[in-house]
Amino acid sequence: MKKYILYGLLAVFIVGGWWIYKLIWGKPLSINHFYERVFIEFLLDDPELLTQLGIIDNTRLDFHSGKLTDASPARTEKLAGKAERDLQTLRKYNRDRLEGQTALSYDILDWFLQNAVESRRFMYHNYPVNQLFGVQNTLPTFMANSHQIVNDKSARNYISRLSQFKNKFEQVLEGLQLREEKGIIPPQFVIDRVLTEMRNFKEQKVRENILFTSFKERVDTIEAIENKEELYEQVEAEITNTVYPAYRLFIDYFEELKTKATDDDGVWKLPDGDAYYAHQLRSMTTTDLSPQEIHDIGLDEVERIQGEMTEILASIGFRDGTFAEKMQTITEDERYLYPNTDEGRAQAIEDYQTIIDEIDEGIDFAFDIRPSAGVEVRRIPEFREETAPGAYYQPPALDGSRPGVFYANLRDMAEVPKWGMRTLAYHEAIPGHHFQLAIQQEIEGVPTFRNVLPFTAYTEGWALYAEQLASEYGFQEDPLDNLGRLQAELFRAVRLVVDTGIHYKRWTREEAIEYMYENTGMPMGDVISEVERYIVMPGQATAYKIGMMKILELRDLAQQELGEQFNIKEFHNVILQNGAMPLDILEEVVDEWIERTLQER
Repeated sequence: MKKYILYGLLAVFIVGGWWIYKLIWGKPLSINHFYERVFIEFLLDDPELLTQLGIIDNTRLDFHSGKLTDASPARTEKLAGKAERDLQTLRKYNRDRLEGQTALSYDILDWFLQNAVESRRFMYHNYPVNQLFGVQNTLPTFMANSHQIVNDKSARNYISRLSQFKNKFEQVLEGLQLREEKGIIPPQFVIDRVLTEMRNFKEQKVRENILFTSFKERVDTIEAIENKEELYEQVEAEITNTVYPAYRLFIDYFEELKTKATDDDGVWKLPDGDAYYAHQLRSMTTTDLSPQEIHDIGLDEVERIQGEMTEILASIGFRDGTFAEKMQTITEDERYLYPNTDEGRAQAIEDYQTIIDEIDEGIDFAFDIRPSAGVEVRRIPEFREETAPGAYYQPPALDGSRPGVFYANLRDMAEVPKWGMRTLAYHEAIPGHHFQLAIQQEIEGVPTFRNVLPFTAYTEGWALYAEQLASEYGFQEDPLDNLGRLQAELFRAVRLVVDTGIHYKRWTREEAIEYMYENTGMPMGDVISEVERYIVMPGQATAYKIGMMKILELRDLAQQELGEQFNIKEFHNVILQNGAMPLDILEEVVDEWIERTLQER
């Protein structure tokens, strides 16, 4: 009897060991286990992403909060190899046997991994330190806004992360030097911008630096933390001895790199640059539209939207001058501006929040799902607002410890006309990014990667669609508010022309600025910042309008096919409750919903 028990235990051990081997290293028996493995492996290798998601921070499982993510070329190569292996494993499963959300997850992950594999060819065709983002500004922002401080241990983890700044900067520098060897050097203006930013950051008095002030503000409020002054001294020492020398390292490198840079701005100048740009357009728009097709769509949309705006301008008395001159006149009208003071900035943030609260209370007729997480409005940190975009959104933590945040750039209140505020609030918060991203995080019954995986055309397309949706449902009845909406849409249409102009048609930076200025009427400072953004983020800016047009196209199709059976809430559920995905897959999802609805009714 004992012999049979031993045989049974041995069989269990063998089968269990085989199952574990498959789960961790091979092809798991369940594709759902494979989905989770892909995500977990990626997550465990990225301490900063773990903190941003807020899943296990300050719990017994917290192994990461004192670490920074490896930014070395070796890790970049490792991730590229992982994508290839994961794609091979995924395709060992029989897609024809999958149904429902499991099949949809397969299609989304297959697209994502295939695109990642194709990206390997261009893994160094970018500028990882630029005027918009890079370790020099994202890391301090991460420390101030994402790293949680709730007790003595998390405070000391903060200090531990500060102690790793120089190592992280050295890893990034290794990648920069590798790019330089390959002939991938950013334009001169990019180097000028980052040098100014880093010098300003390094020249701050240590106890006035955001890395110190954000730490002290939080620690001051936590009674359980003892020896606070000792902690402050440690933070001060790390900033002095580790952080500032890391910035000095970058400053020295970029001062030397500037002597080798040119003023050619498009990625056509890079090795195999045309192929890289075509890849970027596909990655960002998730379509096969060519640069010329996108350029032409942009030209047509610019003409259409300008026509609508011209009619509004005429109706409120702005008839004389060019389109740009009329827009400049109304943009500079002090009746629609806040004082360029701290009081004016505080009032703008309060007004943004009022706009968000108003639409949140009044949009039930278009949505029957809501995110549980709230959303706040905050000013972009001052140290980075000079080169930051007009606004951006940070999703809430998955554990609910941090709300979604709409960050507004308030560097110059002349850039914040009141008639444009509603549209921006709808885009960044409700029913735009906050609705879509927070709802995606809360979707149940799908692999975890579906809760967090971004696709630019989908996410930005939704946010731009949200701007029009708010107008359609009466939240922008004032002609000036509608003018703000149309200017925002025009802005995205112009992007199609300018992005392809720079990277495909070889426009100079100055030509792109001139076109954008003449066709939007935006302040010149905003125009320059935007054009410079497109230069360092090729293709990204084209995703907004392409995504919006696809969602509107699918809504029109659903209305035509379903007629009186069409329900706007159900349509929005289909778009939002499946999370982000490539546009061609989104079209398949909507087509299936239309067919199912017709059959059921």
